[in-house]
Amino acid sequence: MLEGAEVRLAVDIGGTFTDIVLDVGLDRKTRKLLTTPQRPEQAVLDGMRLILADARAHISDIDVFIHGTTLATNAIIERRGAKTALIASEGFRDVLDIGTESRYDQYDLSIDKPRPLAPRSLRFTVPERVDAHGAVRLPLDETAVRALAPKLRERGVESVAIAFLHSYANPEHERRAAAILAEEMPGISVTVSSAVCPEIREYERTSTAVANAYVQPLIDGYLARMADALQVEQFRGAIYLVTSGGGVTSIETARRFPVRLIESGPAGGAIFAAQIAARLGESKVLSFDMGGTTAKICLIEKYQPETSRVFEVDRAARFLKGSGLPVRIPVIEMVEIGAGGGSIAHVDAMKRVTVGPESASSEPGPACYARGGLRPAVTDADVALGMIDPDAFAAGTIKLDPELSKQALLRDVGAPLGLSAETAAYAVHEVVCENMASAARVHAVERGEIVGQHTLIAFGGAAPLHAARVAEKIGVSRVIVPSNAGVGSAVGFLAAPIAYELVRSRHVRLDEFDTEAVSDLLQDMVTEARALVEPGAAGAPVRERRAAFMRYVGQGHEISVELPNRRLTAADLAGLRQKFEADYSAMFERAIPGAAIEVLSWSVLATTEARNPPVVAAVTRKPAGKASGSRKFFDGRAGEVIEIPLYRREDMAPGATVAGPAVIAEDETSTFVSTSFDAHIDGAGSIVMERKAA
Repeated sequence: MLEGAEVRLAVDIGGTFTDIVLDVGLDRKTRKLLTTPQRPEQAVLDGMRLILADARAHISDIDVFIHGTTLATNAIIERRGAKTALIASEGFRDVLDIGTESRYDQYDLSIDKPRPLAPRSLRFTVPERVDAHGAVRLPLDETAVRALAPKLRERGVESVAIAFLHSYANPEHERRAAAILAEEMPGISVTVSSAVCPEIREYERTSTAVANAYVQPLIDGYLARMADALQVEQFRGAIYLVTSGGGVTSIETARRFPVRLIESGPAGGAIFAAQIAARLGESKVLSFDMGGTTAKICLIEKYQPETSRVFEVDRAARFLKGSGLPVRIPVIEMVEIGAGGGSIAHVDAMKRVTVGPESASSEPGPACYARGGLRPAVTDADVALGMIDPDAFAAGTIKLDPELSKQALLRDVGAPLGLSAETAAYAVHEVVCENMASAARVHAVERGEIVGQHTLIAFGGAAPLHAARVAEKIGVSRVIVPSNAGVGSAVGFLAAPIAYELVRSRHVRLDEFDTEAVSDLLQDMVTEARALVEPGAAGAPVRERRAAFMRYVGQGHEISVELPNRRLTAADLAGLRQKFEADYSAMFERAIPGAAIEVLSWSVLATTEARNPPVVAAVTRKPAGKASGSRKFFDGRAGEVIEIPLYRREDMAPGATVAGPAVIAEDETSTFVSTSFDAHIDGAGSIVMERKAA
């Protein structure tokens, strides 16, 4: 038993690796294992036992267990969720196909759209109607709901989403339909849209409800098995799940609303990058998180990641909005592409080298893992180039075979193009770096930012190997690879506040504003949000943030305006207009004098205070001294193999400086310092790469 020190464990299940971080007071230990896709909890439990043995501790010593996962995202992308039915209002069976009637590519006649998670054969309707003000126009036909039960059983339906017209204004019909199904089909999972997304916009609300229903049996079963296994192991602490918005919530809430976990792993990475930015005083940051399956890019301004209320899963076109399935939840804004260490490379019909989005995952993994994988992945390219030490990968727990990498690259990329294995590896490396650079450019432009004015913070098992080249391509002159970069998302989990955000739609015009009704609505939301946060806060202060989503009457989209944390009065209305017009002018350069303003939705966030790291002092730079070894590296631009120094990160003191090209290796990852950069270790132990003077 450990005495005195708080013991906190974080686990991030990715598509390829499961990352474990254990904090015992100020001491931190990390582990990286291959994910076990069939039973994800197995890798978690194995990793916990290993890391606890490292710390000479027992699972009963853990005070807090914080967990994030991409299981929900992967289930949707790979279509491995439950057999899901949709029950809609009569006349609205095809809302998932009709969508918003917009096209993400106006001139593509053979446009591809992602398949709805509930096929048309599993969509049903029942007579009922509620209007936009919540008034019942047609009572729910309960007999029709009961008549659906035999049809659902006959088709083997495992989960049901109920999404009725205007249920955000009056949820009673949805709740009654859910109660009837629970009576007729005990044990079936039921999601009502008024609980998971009580907002206007029929398509997005329905899509979110279906997504929740689709992943609920999978996530609920996984979390139940995990909780049972932890109890058997004598775990006595608190369990929290990281949400897409960057906060943590209880396991009970996560089991009800698993759709909120869709971006939980990437959200941890954004929190990690924001913490590093605060520690180093970097106010404009581009976070670059590249793991085994995907790469995520996020803008962080003034130490806060950008947030959004809608996210698209399974985009048919990589950078085009509207090409994916909309999920309306609070989420950290980022762009995610299929470009990770396990992303598979091939030559397409036009003789182009293409990387991803298909991944070798953990089973069988890249060819160099020698686990049966025959197709070349990005990791194979990095091994063949000489950037990775095959004997020290994942702290030596996974032995890599460079010869298998070269064979796979030659067979699938080199031979079709008449290239050597090394040149094929260079081509794969260049293509995946260009994919990520393109994503960064698009993400910045969409937000009116100049990407080259940001500092790049790179983490995840694969990002430090590619960060320098991505920085060269997008014009970034400063790159930071933090300590524990290889398990950055899991480290970020430990800094996440306990938080929950509620959003509800209620249409109100400023010139017809009922302050009492709105204040009552906000107070109800505050009570509900605090009830989800305060038990986990364990007495820590919980603050709230209220906001209104406002627009000029008749416009299509809203902007968020912060509200005072108290009941509203008539005297607040002038200030509310002024705030909206100031924010609107900042975004669109001008306001519209005298135009009517309306509020469509209201938001309440309840959260504990995030843990802010101390600012690091500057260090005096000095030569790093003798390298611990060297690597034979294939320089694709020169077309020759060169010898570059290899340094061990743990041997480099603060201020130690090296000139590129070089490799700085550590247990979780390796950092490649390109010819364009010098690198030094700062006071926090981060590798800081700075572009050499021309």
